[in-house]
Amino acid sequence: MLSLSGFEKKYPSGFEVVIPQLDLPEGIHLILGGNGSGKSTLLKALAGIHPANGEVLLNGTSLSSQPIHYRRKIGFSAAEPTFPEYLNLTDLITVVAKAKQSTHAEIAELTTILEVGEFMTYPIGGYSSGMLKKSALMLAFLGKPELIILDEPFTTIDAQTQGQLVRLICQRAKEGTGFLITSHQSGPIELLPVMSVLHMRSGKLATHE
Repeated sequence: MLSLSGFEKKYPSGFEVVIPQLDLPEGIHLILGGNGSGKSTLLKALAGIHPANGEVLLNGTSLSSQPIHYRRKIGFSAAEPTFPEYLNLTDLITVVAKAKQSTHAEIAELTTILEVGEFMTYPIGGYSSGMLKKSALMLAFLGKPELIILDEPFTTIDAQTQGQLVRLICQRAKEGTGFLITSHQSGPIELLPVMSVLHMRSGKLATHE
């Protein structure tokens, strides 16, 4: 379970994301909201990328007091991922797989599912937006995280990869992985067994089962 208590993320501009209390059980949860509503801000904070106030717990592990342990339980893919241009996907996989204790079998499986094998050794500076998204998705799934956070995962990838990603999400969800997803694309989302939908507006959340 993911639990938030007294969560606040404030910016100098005055914009803030405020969630007094939220408890999400294991399952697939969808966050909807317009541009600038705070979705990406929330996801990056929950992934441990941006600092925020309040308590965030993932199955009892605290982001504030156990940050390393917490982040090992999280997989994250940004809406517009960026990586050092001089590295390649193999370099990134090596680092993340070691930190997340991923197996060679899992790496091989994800390489096939997401079809990243043909460009794994190319410098990231030459990647298309689709290659970058596939790379970010691969890294997010490594190590069987307890929660995978996906910000607009279906953008910039082709229909075949979208279908593969839907099947991968369903498979991992059956194995007990939780998901927190934002998406403007209704097609792939309609194929997922979504447990709850959270609507975000001006930094506030409303939940509908």
